[in-house]
Amino acid sequence: MTIFDAHCDTVQKITDFGGGLFENGFHIDIKRIKESQNQHIQTFAAFLDKGNDKLTPFLRCNELIDKYFDEIEKNKKYIKHCNNVFEIKAALKNGKISAILSVEGGEAIEGDLEKLDYLFSRDVRIMTLSWNYPNEITGSIAEENGNGLSDFGKQVIRKMNELGMMIDVSHISEKGFWDVLEITEKPILATHSNAKAVCGHRRNLSDEQVCAIIKNGGCIGINLYSEFLSGESAEINDILRHIEHILSLGGENNIGLGSDFDGMDSLPKGIKGIEDVYKIFEELRGRGYSEMLIKKISSNNFLDVMQKNFG
Repeated sequence: MTIFDAHCDTVQKITDFGGGLFENGFHIDIKRIKESQNQHIQTFAAFLDKGNDKLTPFLRCNELIDKYFDEIEKNKKYIKHCNNVFEIKAALKNGKISAILSVEGGEAIEGDLEKLDYLFSRDVRIMTLSWNYPNEITGSIAEENGNGLSDFGKQVIRKMNELGMMIDVSHISEKGFWDVLEITEKPILATHSNAKAVCGHRRNLSDEQVCAIIKNGGCIGINLYSEFLSGESAEINDILRHIEHILSLGGENNIGLGSDFDGMDSLPKGIKGIEDVYKIFEELRGRGYSEMLIKKISSNNFLDVMQKNFG
């Protein structure tokens, strides 16, 4: 089967703690993906933590992008960077892992639209507008009553639409979320976010937000962090609870996987890393879900939203 994972922080891990993309002690590596015998599409985030990063956000972002492309080049026999759905499908047809580049944290552009253009020129195709800090674009859900989009942030949304860079609202403040939906003319992503009705963590999406993403034609990637799944230790069944809740709201075409691998320290029982993701879809199959729906959740929904944004 084809699995599309919309978010991981593996590049930051190998940059800061050593190892490479082919084989490492983290949640994702090429060796385990190839051994799984699934076709795989992986979004790699240049994850920024301005409270701890030693470099300025723009320089740190470029350091991580450099590392990403170095690892792609080292492992080009197995993995191919892709900018659009055509390139993704070509890479898969050639037996390679398809890799997509994102940025997690809009502070990367440091309040400068020219830097957004520059990141697009470096093949960034998705940007998470904030992480756990407010920035020049918007407030964060990690804040108490975080601000919405700034005037600059509204310019960013319009510019991302123009470029064909996908907007990711994971981590954004609630005010910012609704501001984005008022402005964007294209479908949005919540690449690694769950359902608040199932687990009340502030990082999760309310039913109103889920329904708004469905109406917008966007896509939500289910996050595998135990704290966002159940608030404590989790099992694969907890992942299914979030999937089924979003399906119950009409999200058949708007849900996928956004593991957040290498961005958290607590996974559900039975999932050690990328090698175990297939178990989620086996569980769906065991519950009688159709192969067509399983394919939508495993990959097709995210591919469809990408197609709508930049072909």
